[in-house]
Amino acid sequence: MSNTIPDSPILDSAYDFVTLVSITAILGLSFVSLTFIFHLCLRSRTSHHLQSFNSLWTVRFLLVTFVSLWAINELLRLPFFRRKYLDIFSSALTADQQANLCKINVVLSLGFFEPGFLITLLFLVNVSIKKDPPNGFGPVAFVFATCFPFLLLQMFSVVYPTMMHDLSLPIMFQQSALVSIDNLGETTTFCAYPLISTMIFGVFGCLYCLSFMFSCGQVAYVVINKGLRIRTLVLAFVVLVTLPLQILFMGMSVMWSPESREHEGVVLIVFFCSLVRVAVGEGIVVIKPIADSLAVGGICCTVWGPGIKLNIEQEPQHV
Repeated sequence: MSNTIPDSPILDSAYDFVTLVSITAILGLSFVSLTFIFHLCLRSRTSHHLQSFNSLWTVRFLLVTFVSLWAINELLRLPFFRRKYLDIFSSALTADQQANLCKINVVLSLGFFEPGFLITLLFLVNVSIKKDPPNGFGPVAFVFATCFPFLLLQMFSVVYPTMMHDLSLPIMFQQSALVSIDNLGETTTFCAYPLISTMIFGVFGCLYCLSFMFSCGQVAYVVINKGLRIRTLVLAFVVLVTLPLQILFMGMSVMWSPESREHEGVVLIVFFCSLVRVAVGEGIVVIKPIADSLAVGGICCTVWGPGIKLNIEQEPQHV
């Protein structure tokens, strides 16, 4: 499909500039998180308490990895970035091939990177009040196994939409890209969110919000440390607000053509919903507890940090 749009480099640069700066910031935060994780691994070699707290380093590393891959995936979907910085690769790709890249972007983002981050975050919240939390690579396998069904659904609905064609659904259910030609004759491929992908992610989001609300409620009830309770409530508020908003605006994005300014604005809101969520998640479950534990030498540490007391009769296992 091809359309002609007016050339507006200043407005395009404004949208892309905000997104590029935001992605750079979240990648920087992920680098800081990885620095904390690896520094804790080194320090834990000489500290028994830090060794216990560091038992879930693979899960924290997985969380940061999902965030970094999501950010890079968002970077590659920008037409401005592909045109200005990937000329060597994108110039050799046809419009259909770039449209296929948009499909891959949707599948990876909504089927793997974002669900993977959210499930890992939920896992860390759940194990924070357990006496004997699992360690090693078992939790990593659990996260991948949980993401797999949603990844398959996104693949079949976006990459292999044969069933969608048979049902003769409107184009908004299937469209993941639009090829446009500007006044200078330059071809640009715009990525979009197919409504069917949004619906699948919406089902995941509904189930996730219920689970996350229940888990955070348990933590807030069990933990009597005021600081941890506040961090738990902040995390719950951010996730339970940004995730439904993201799904809502993803669904609204099909109301406009992917080349329109309105669509770009809605997609930018979708991006910022995810950005705020991953930034707060990294700060609360990775950077803050590790920094606190390093500061006190790992004495009386839990998944959330040092000195956390639980409102239960038995003494919690320090992890």
